[in-house]
Amino acid sequence: MDNRIKEDYIREMEMEEIPECVNVIRTAFKTVADELGFTRENAPRFTAFATDDTRLQYQFLVEHKPMYVYLHEGKIVGYYSLAMLDNGSVELNNLSVLPEFRHLGIGEKLVKDAIEKAKSFDKEKMELGIVEENKKLRMWYESLGFIHTGTKKFDFFPFTCGYMEMKL
Repeated sequence: MDNRIKEDYIREMEMEEIPECVNVIRTAFKTVADELGFTRENAPRFTAFATDDTRLQYQFLVEHKPMYVYLHEGKIVGYYSLAMLDNGSVELNNLSVLPEFRHLGIGEKLVKDAIEKAKSFDKEKMELGIVEENKKLRMWYESLGFIHTGTKKFDFFPFTCGYMEMKL
Protein backbone atom coordinates (compact mmCIF):
# COMPACT_ATOMS: atom_id res chain seq x y z
CA MET A 1 0.00 0.00 0.00
CA ASP A 2 1.25 3.48 -0.88
CA ASN A 3 1.29 5.65 2.25
CA ARG A 4 2.83 8.71 0.61
CA ILE A 5 0.80 11.90 0.90
CA LYS A 6 -0.32 13.02 -2.53
CA GLU A 7 0.74 16.55 -3.37
CA ASP A 8 -1.84 19.20 -4.11
CA TYR A 9 -2.02 20.22 -7.75
CA ILE A 10 -4.19 21.86 -10.41
CA ARG A 11 -5.08 20.13 -13.66
CA GLU A 12 -7.72 20.12 -16.37
CA MET A 13 -11.06 18.70 -15.32
CA GLU A 14 -12.15 15.40 -16.84
CA MET A 15 -15.73 14.86 -17.97
CA GLU A 16 -16.46 12.16 -15.41
CA GLU A 17 -15.57 14.67 -12.66
CA ILE A 18 -18.47 16.98 -13.55
CA PRO A 19 -20.72 15.80 -10.67
CA GLU A 20 -17.92 16.36 -8.14
CA CYS A 21 -17.21 19.83 -9.60
CA VAL A 22 -20.91 20.74 -9.47
CA ASN A 23 -20.84 19.83 -5.78
CA VAL A 24 -17.77 22.04 -5.17
CA ILE A 25 -19.34 24.99 -7.01
CA ARG A 26 -22.76 24.70 -5.36
CA THR A 27 -21.31 24.16 -1.88
CA ALA A 28 -18.88 27.08 -2.19
CA PHE A 29 -21.44 29.51 -3.59
CA LYS A 30 -24.08 28.39 -1.07
CA THR A 31 -22.07 29.96 1.76
CA VAL A 32 -22.38 33.32 -0.02
CA ALA A 33 -26.08 32.73 -0.60
CA ASP A 34 -26.61 31.94 3.08
CA GLU A 35 -24.56 34.93 4.23
CA LEU A 36 -26.40 37.39 1.98
CA GLY A 37 -29.90 35.88 2.17
CA PHE A 38 -30.17 34.47 -1.36
CA THR A 39 -32.56 31.57 -1.85
CA ARG A 40 -33.66 29.40 -4.74
CA GLU A 41 -36.86 31.49 -4.73
CA ASN A 42 -35.35 34.99 -4.77
CA ALA A 43 -32.22 34.16 -6.84
CA PRO A 44 -32.83 31.02 -8.93
CA ARG A 45 -30.10 32.05 -11.40
CA PHE A 46 -27.44 32.44 -8.68
CA THR A 47 -24.59 29.98 -9.17
CA ALA A 48 -25.37 28.03 -5.97
CA PHE A 49 -28.79 27.16 -7.35
CA ALA A 50 -28.35 27.27 -11.15
CA THR A 51 -25.27 25.08 -11.57
CA ASP A 52 -25.97 21.45 -12.40
CA ASP A 53 -24.42 18.57 -14.33
CA THR A 54 -26.23 19.54 -17.55
CA ARG A 55 -24.89 23.09 -17.45
CA LEU A 56 -21.28 21.98 -16.89
CA GLN A 57 -21.59 19.24 -19.54
CA TYR A 58 -22.77 21.86 -22.05
CA GLN A 59 -19.89 24.19 -21.15
CA PHE A 60 -17.43 21.30 -21.44
CA LEU A 61 -18.74 19.55 -24.57
CA VAL A 62 -20.33 22.36 -26.60
CA GLU A 63 -18.65 25.59 -25.49
CA HIS A 64 -15.30 23.84 -24.89
CA LYS A 65 -14.60 26.00 -21.86
CA PRO A 66 -11.27 25.22 -20.25
CA MET A 67 -12.09 23.84 -16.78
CA TYR A 68 -9.63 23.17 -13.99
CA VAL A 69 -9.67 21.41 -10.64
CA TYR A 70 -7.57 21.73 -7.51
CA LEU A 71 -6.84 18.36 -5.94
CA HIS A 72 -5.94 17.88 -2.30
CA GLU A 73 -4.95 14.32 -1.38
CA GLY A 74 -6.69 13.13 -4.53
CA LYS A 75 -9.98 14.93 -3.78
CA ILE A 76 -11.34 17.87 -5.80
CA VAL A 77 -11.59 20.81 -3.38
CA GLY A 78 -11.39 23.71 -5.86
CA TYR A 79 -12.54 24.58 -9.37
CA TYR A 80 -12.57 27.33 -11.98
CA SER A 81 -13.33 27.72 -15.67
CA LEU A 82 -12.42 30.23 -18.34
CA ALA A 83 -14.55 31.74 -21.08
CA MET A 84 -12.91 33.23 -24.15
CA LEU A 85 -14.64 36.54 -24.87
CA ASP A 86 -15.17 38.14 -28.27
CA ASN A 87 -13.26 41.23 -27.15
CA GLY A 88 -10.03 39.24 -26.83
CA SER A 89 -10.25 38.95 -23.05
CA VAL A 90 -10.80 35.90 -20.92
CA GLU A 91 -13.43 35.67 -18.17
CA LEU A 92 -12.76 33.80 -14.95
CA ASN A 93 -15.87 31.84 -13.97
CA ASN A 94 -17.04 29.89 -10.93
CA LEU A 95 -13.84 30.10 -8.91
CA SER A 96 -14.74 27.86 -5.97
CA VAL A 97 -13.07 26.36 -2.94
CA LEU A 98 -14.90 24.08 -0.54
CA PRO A 99 -15.53 25.99 2.71
CA GLU A 100 -13.43 23.65 4.85
CA PHE A 101 -10.41 24.33 2.59
CA ARG A 102 -10.64 28.13 2.56
CA HIS A 103 -7.94 30.39 4.00
CA LEU A 104 -5.21 27.95 2.98
CA GLY A 105 -4.12 29.81 -0.17
CA ILE A 106 -5.98 27.53 -2.58
CA GLY A 107 -8.08 30.32 -4.08
CA GLU A 108 -4.98 32.41 -4.72
CA LYS A 109 -3.27 29.42 -6.37
CA LEU A 110 -6.32 28.94 -8.59
CA VAL A 111 -6.35 32.63 -9.62
CA LYS A 112 -2.61 32.58 -10.38
CA ASP A 113 -3.08 29.40 -12.40
CA ALA A 114 -5.96 31.03 -14.29
CA ILE A 115 -3.77 34.04 -15.07
CA GLU A 116 -1.01 31.80 -16.43
CA LYS A 117 -3.52 29.83 -18.52
CA ALA A 118 -5.02 33.07 -19.89
CA LYS A 119 -1.56 34.29 -20.90
CA SER A 120 -0.91 30.95 -22.63
CA PHE A 121 -4.11 31.58 -24.64
CA ASP A 122 -2.59 34.96 -25.69
CA LYS A 123 -5.16 36.97 -23.74
CA GLU A 124 -4.25 40.45 -22.51
CA LYS A 125 -6.99 40.94 -19.93
CA MET A 126 -8.92 38.82 -17.43
CA GLU A 127 -12.42 39.84 -16.40
CA LEU A 128 -14.71 38.52 -13.68
CA GLY A 129 -18.01 39.24 -12.02
CA ILE A 130 -18.80 39.20 -8.32
CA VAL A 131 -21.69 39.87 -5.99
CA GLU A 132 -20.99 43.56 -5.35
CA GLU A 133 -22.33 43.34 -1.80
CA ASN A 134 -19.65 40.73 -0.97
CA LYS A 135 -17.06 43.29 0.17
CA LYS A 136 -14.61 40.65 1.46
CA LEU A 137 -14.45 39.01 -1.96
CA ARG A 138 -13.96 42.30 -3.75
CA MET A 139 -11.09 43.23 -1.40
CA TRP A 140 -9.54 39.78 -1.90
CA TYR A 141 -9.56 40.14 -5.70
CA GLU A 142 -8.16 43.67 -5.37
CA SER A 143 -5.32 42.27 -3.23
CA LEU A 144 -4.50 39.98 -6.16
CA GLY A 145 -4.27 42.91 -8.59
CA PHE A 146 -7.79 43.18 -10.01
CA ILE A 147 -9.41 46.58 -10.35
CA HIS A 148 -13.11 47.31 -9.96
CA THR A 149 -14.60 48.58 -13.24
CA GLY A 150 -18.30 49.01 -12.52
CA THR A 151 -21.61 47.56 -11.46
CA LYS A 152 -24.89 46.53 -13.02
CA LYS A 153 -28.26 45.69 -11.48
CA PHE A 154 -30.34 42.92 -13.04
CA ASP A 155 -34.03 42.41 -12.25
CA PHE A 156 -33.55 38.66 -11.78
CA PHE A 157 -30.91 39.02 -9.01
CA PRO A 158 -31.51 40.42 -5.50
CA PHE A 159 -27.98 41.84 -5.61
CA THR A 160 -25.79 44.07 -7.73
CA CYS A 161 -23.23 42.52 -10.07
CA GLY A 162 -19.76 43.97 -9.70
CA TYR A 163 -17.17 43.76 -12.45
CA MET A 164 -13.42 43.53 -12.11
CA GLU A 165 -10.50 43.09 -14.46
CA MET A 166 -6.76 42.67 -14.61
CA LYS A 167 -4.37 43.43 -17.44
CA LEU A 168 -2.17 40.38 -18.06
